Amino acid sequence: MPTLSVTNDVELHYEDFGTGDPVVLIHGWPLSGRSWENQVPALIADGKRVITYDRRGFGQSSQPWDGYDYDTFAADLDALLQHLDLTGVTLVGFSMGGGEVARYLGTYGTTRISRAVFAAAVPPYLYSSDDNPDGALDDDTVKQFQEGITADRIAFVDGFAENFFKAGRSSKVSDSQVRYAQELAHLASPKGTLDCVAAFALTDFRGDLAKITIPTLVIHGDSDAVVPLENSGKRTADTIPGAQLVVIKDGPHGINASHPVEFNEALLAFLNN
Repeated sequence: MPTLSVTNDVELHYEDFGTGDPVVLIHGWPLSGRSWENQVPALIADGKRVITYDRRGFGQSSQPWDGYDYDTFAADLDALLQHLDLTGVTLVGFSMGGGEVARYLGTYGTTRISRAVFAAAVPPYLYSSDDNPDGALDDDTVKQFQEGITADRIAFVDGFAENFFKAGRSSKVSDSQVRYAQELAHLASPKGTLDCVAAFALTDFRGDLAKITIPTLVIHGDSDAVVPLENSGKRTADTIPGAQLVVIKDGPHGINASHPVEFNEALLAFLNN
């Protein structure tokens, strides 16, 4: 099991398969790198080198008490890229992972990065405020998330995983797939699960997106009830010059699992263009 020590008390678990142009897949909350299993084989079959990793607090990475903010997450990603000495990288961030893509590019630039992908991702800014009226999350919703996790984390993430794959009232994956997501969420750090709510809900990525000049793909489901298209993906695509927007019909939040064929086709077409 390859790991990288980013501090004295934090090790990141990662997996590195294949050869060719490197693609780094960054998972959503509250899952782990295992959530990319529908993408890894397709990317490797297409001749790509694929790196997945577990964000601190999730999967098999260390579960420290603090450090659950996007500056730290971007620093962790930078440490991984340096450790593997990767260049010409495509960063693919799903949901919360899109925040790492934005903050990394805004902070560290594009020396190692050639392309960016935002998949059902939280940028540009989910919090609804006076200067961001198009945000999707208000104070009451953020509080409901935090109180739900504090009161009964397992019940909360179980319900969240169900909504993850719903388009309207219909689930777009099997019950087994829902249980798998729930089980991944169960293993996460309770403190990390809670602290990440403030991170993905309250972090403003608009300044980071303004610095992005590399080819960018935004892929989003039109029925995403967790991170709605109009509040996030569409705005991100409108912000980044030349960004390509692919909207998956009847796609819920977890489009990489619910619509893997469409997701992979869009991703591979972008990578090989």
